[in-house]
Amino acid sequence: MSCTKEHIFDSARDGKLVARALIDTDTMPQEEAFFDTLNPFDNSVIGQVQRCDTRHVNAAVEVARSCFESGDWSRLSPSERKIIMQRWAALVEQHSEELAALDCVDGGKPISECLATDIPESIQTLSWYAEAIDKLFGKVAPTGCDTLAMIVKEPVGVVAAILPWNFPALMFVWKVAPALVAGNSVIVKPAEQTSLSAYRLVQLAYEAGIPAGALSLVTGFGEEVGHPLGLHQDIDMASFTGSTEVGRLFLGYAAQSNLKGIVLECGGKSPQVIFQDAYALEEIADDILSAAFWNMGENCSCGSRLIVHRTIKDELLSVLKARLASWKVGNPQDPDVSIGPMVEQVHFDKVCSHLENAKAEGARLVWGGRLLEDGAGMCIEPTIFDDVTPQMTLFQEEVFGPVLAVTCFDSEEEAIALANDTDYGLAASLYTADVRRAHRVSRAIRAGTVSVNCFSEGDISTPFGGYKQSGFGGRDNGAEAFEQYVETKTIWYAN
Repeated sequence: MSCTKEHIFDSARDGKLVARALIDTDTMPQEEAFFDTLNPFDNSVIGQVQRCDTRHVNAAVEVARSCFESGDWSRLSPSERKIIMQRWAALVEQHSEELAALDCVDGGKPISECLATDIPESIQTLSWYAEAIDKLFGKVAPTGCDTLAMIVKEPVGVVAAILPWNFPALMFVWKVAPALVAGNSVIVKPAEQTSLSAYRLVQLAYEAGIPAGALSLVTGFGEEVGHPLGLHQDIDMASFTGSTEVGRLFLGYAAQSNLKGIVLECGGKSPQVIFQDAYALEEIADDILSAAFWNMGENCSCGSRLIVHRTIKDELLSVLKARLASWKVGNPQDPDVSIGPMVEQVHFDKVCSHLENAKAEGARLVWGGRLLEDGAGMCIEPTIFDDVTPQMTLFQEEVFGPVLAVTCFDSEEEAIALANDTDYGLAASLYTADVRRAHRVSRAIRAGTVSVNCFSEGDISTPFGGYKQSGFGGRDNGAEAFEQYVETKTIWYAN
C-alpha cells in the first residue's frame, strides 16, 4: 500500500524513516551500525541509515556474481525482463507521492519539483528502458559466403552504481534501469545524505519480480562503501555521478584493481549565452532562471554563468530580478516554495564561502545573497553577481548553489571563448533568433548538451554526459547508455 506524502512527513517528524542494506544473504554479522539521516531544512533526525562497510560490499558482490552466473536474471529473454521492468515502473507510479516525499525530507528538495519532475521522469526512465529492451539488435558483418560473423552485445556482469545526493530517485533509475535491462547484476550505493528513496525503490523492484541477487543496496559513507566498491576485484564496471574530485578517485581505483570499466558524470560550470538578437527577454527569463536556480543550483548542469551581450545586459537583469521577486524560499514541504535549503551544513558553508569570496574579488552583488534564518538557517536566496571576470573564482569553480555569475561580451567570437573558458563541458544554453548563429555557436561550444532558446538536458531518449572534466567513459540516458553496461563480442563461424 502506498503512503501519502503527509504520512511520510509525519514519519519524518517522528524520526521513524529507515534505509538499510538489502543483500540476499544470511551470512552477514548480526551486529548492525546505523547513523542519523537529517532533514536539511531544520536538521531534525528523520530516520536511520545502516552504516555498511567492506563486509557488506563483499557479501553484495558475492551475491551479485552468483546471480549473474546462475542466469536467474542475466539469461532471461528480453521479453521476460521487459515484463518485470514494466511491472516495476507501474509500482513506482503507484508509490510516486511516497517517493517524492522521501526525496523532499531527505534532500531538502521542494516537494512541488519532486512531484512534478523528479518522480515522473523516474517513471518515464524505467518505462523507456523496459520498452527498449527487445528492440536492440546485434549485427552480422559482411563476410564471404563460407563464413558468418556475428557482433553481439552481452551484459558486462556485476555493476556498481554510485549515486549523488541531488536527485536521489532520478539518478537511481538513470543508472539502474539500463544496467538491469542489459542483464547485469547491480549493486547500488546511494549517497549517505539521501538513501531513503533508493531503499524504497529496491523494495519495489523485488515486489515487481526482479531477483534479489540481481539488485542489491549497500548504504553508508564513501570511504567505507564507495572505496571498497571501486577497488573490488570482482566488480566489472562502476558508474559514478558526483564531484570531479571523487570521480578521479574511481579512475584510480580501476587502475589499482582489475581495470574495471568506469563511467563518470561529474561537475559543470555551464554557460548561458544571450545574444543581442535573442527573443523577447520576457519570454526567455523563466528558462534562464530555471537553469540557474532549479533545485537550489545543486545541479551539475546548472547554468551558473550568464554570458550576455553588453547592449542588453541591464534590461535582462531588470527582467530577471522582477521575476525572482515571486520565488519563495523556505521549507521544501511547502508546495509554494521554489528554493529549499542546502543539503547539509558542510555544503552550506562551502556555498557561503563562494558568496564572500565573490565580493572580495570584486564581483558586484545585484540580487539576493541573504542567508535566511528559517529552520536551521541553511536556506540561501537566489543570488546574482554582476561584473564577473574570467579570472574570478566564481567564473571558474562550480558552486553547486543558487548563485549566478554575469559576464558581458561584445562579439560572437568572444561569447564562444568565454563559454569554453572552463575545465568543464557538461551543458550550455544559447539564445538567439538567428538560426545560422544558433548553428555556429552550438557546434563551437564544447559541451555534451547544448540547448537553443531554452534550458534543457534533453529527455530520456538523448544521451547525457560531458566533455573535459565533466565526464569520462560513457553517457547516461538514451540507447547510448546501454554501451557502458555491455561487452561487444565477435562470433566467427566458418564452414
